[in-house]
Amino acid sequence: MLITNARVGDAIVDLRLRDGVITELGVLGGTGLDLQGRWLIPGLWDEHVHFTQWALARRRLDLQAAASAREVAVLVADAVAHSAVPVPVPVSRRLFGGSRDEPAVIVGTGFRDALWPDAPTRAMLDVAAPNTPVVLISGDVHSCWLNSRALERFGFAGHDTGLLREDESFAVVRRLDGVAADQVETSIADAAEAAAARGVVGITDLEFGWNFDAWRSRMDAGFDLLRVDAGIYPEHLEKAIGLGLSTGQRLTGLLSVGPAKIISDGSLNTRTAYCVDPYPGVGDLPHGMLNVQPGDLVEYLRRASGNGLLPAVHAIGDEANQLALDAFEAVGCRGRIEHAQLLRWEDLRRFAELGIVASVQPEHALDDRDVADRYWSSRTDRAFLLRSLLDAGATLKLGSDAPVAELDPWVSIAAAVSRSKNGREPWHAEQSITVDEAIAASVRSSIGVGQPADLVVLEQDPREATADQLRAMPVAATMLAGRFTHSTL
Repeated sequence: MLITNARVGDAIVDLRLRDGVITELGVLGGTGLDLQGRWLIPGLWDEHVHFTQWALARRRLDLQAAASAREVAVLVADAVAHSAVPVPVPVSRRLFGGSRDEPAVIVGTGFRDALWPDAPTRAMLDVAAPNTPVVLISGDVHSCWLNSRALERFGFAGHDTGLLREDESFAVVRRLDGVAADQVETSIADAAEAAAARGVVGITDLEFGWNFDAWRSRMDAGFDLLRVDAGIYPEHLEKAIGLGLSTGQRLTGLLSVGPAKIISDGSLNTRTAYCVDPYPGVGDLPHGMLNVQPGDLVEYLRRASGNGLLPAVHAIGDEANQLALDAFEAVGCRGRIEHAQLLRWEDLRRFAELGIVASVQPEHALDDRDVADRYWSSRTDRAFLLRSLLDAGATLKLGSDAPVAELDPWVSIAAAVSRSKNGREPWHAEQSITVDEAIAASVRSSIGVGQPADLVVLEQDPREATADQLRAMPVAATMLAGRFTHSTL
């Protein structure tokens, strides 16, 4: 295939593609797909996604706009009254310990309670939905709010508040994913099409559970819209080792083995990110929650890296991040820290020195700025760092953490460049990075001979775009291995 008149940087060039690879680049002549001076960049990756959660969240009751627990209860009551939830979770004895005559679970997603004037309670949801099990997943996916019927269904009967955090919440989320296979696959296909339309060619899927079989089945059935690096969690580490899996190993044409992830602490919105300083006004767990003890973290990193699996440590609080870096240093292996939201200044240089990638989600800084100002007050100058990490020599990789933020690399790029949205003043603008730096942190290839023909055609020069224009960047076409996965050309 010949592509002509593509604008790469400041030059107009032609490209010849063969067998999914760029084989020639320059002034080639001939007749081909004429881009008429449109901008061409490498295919974009989202380096941190919970893809099944994202796909299902797009069809669940949306709670993002709720400003209080009472507002959420009203939305739930309305959903029950009008059957407004698009995809209720079907019930089976195997999944929920109930009978098929029991009502389906209503699932909502996206609530953020850190700044609410009232606290979520089981009683509120019991009034809103007295006879229907309700599970509401927080925006950061580190807590779930259940009514009494749902608490009984999921084995937490009698829980005081109905608000489950960390491992208890994760357990409920995993079981909710057991929806009918056709609903999951339809949701995933729709989400993949939407991602391709935004220039995405690949994802690092850190969905809970063992995802290799599901992705292999999809791809065997014809799924061909995205490259997928599937992650591994601690409960499946030994299985992965026993199968001889190693990070980067290709299992099918588009499916590869991703990192071995472990969640070391909680999150900011749930006030469980593990920090040096206490959260103001938080009685229990004032410093947050450490999910993995330092010695166990070292052992996990040693076991994973010693068997060819790149460790990826979820760490959000400054104490959790330092403990993660300490563990990497003790083991002497490379890896990734996922999120790295609050850091000590003295730890910045260690990312480069230890070869640790900072896998960050720039949109979180804007979604969480008010929460950070309240709970990390006087420390936000070292929160959600980008410029400082780059200046310290660290490697940045950008992602969304969807469903926590939208799976759209242009949203991440805009947030990284502008540190602002919705017309607000930039938040810690000193941590902004350039468009070129943000794109470089969102790709895995380049435009050159021998590189994969993973390409994105743009209708606008991203270097000249405003923040709002970056968020809405018009993508004319996306190519994966030399074939179109999206095109308006």
